[in-house]
Amino acid sequence: MTNPSRTAIVLLAGLCLLAGSVAFSDPQPPSQTPGKPPEAPMTQHASGTFEVKLTPQTQDDKSAGPAVGRMSLDKKFHGDLEATSLGEMLAFSTSVQGSAGYVAMEKVTGTLKGKSGTFALQHSGTMTRGEPQLSITVVPDSGTGQLVGLAGRMTIQIADGKHSYEFEYTLAETP
Repeated sequence: MTNPSRTAIVLLAGLCLLAGSVAFSDPQPPSQTPGKPPEAPMTQHASGTFEVKLTPQTQDDKSAGPAVGRMSLDKKFHGDLEATSLGEMLAFSTSVQGSAGYVAMEKVTGTLKGKSGTFALQHSGTMTRGEPQLSITVVPDSGTGQLVGLAGRMTIQIADGKHSYEFEYTLAETP
């Protein structure tokens, strides 16, 4: 019998190699002029405030123990991003005060500087003895409507109990 984790690693490595060979097999999109590098979309900036409501959810699997929590997210964004979002978050607290981690996925629906559509955000956050590290990125190819081709990273600030965001993004032109 094969080791399941070894099988998963071999499968993942094979997929990476396949993706790499596909990427190198046609280095220029058909619409690209030969010899001319593609134009990179210009990085743009959006900022504003948001409100978030976290609602604890029941655990489906009691074997995970009390340290794993699951919550639903409900957000309202204001400013350059006028939108709502719904999502799910998993969090884990350790026995060391100030150390924890969370992951979350949320679907954002609304307008970004007047362009309407939806996109997904992926969160990964850790806190090591009170020192936070947070990454929030747009899920590749998740943009719809006028937000097709959206890519970027968001940061969150919390001051005096109020939440704000800074969003650095690109929006690729679609053919």
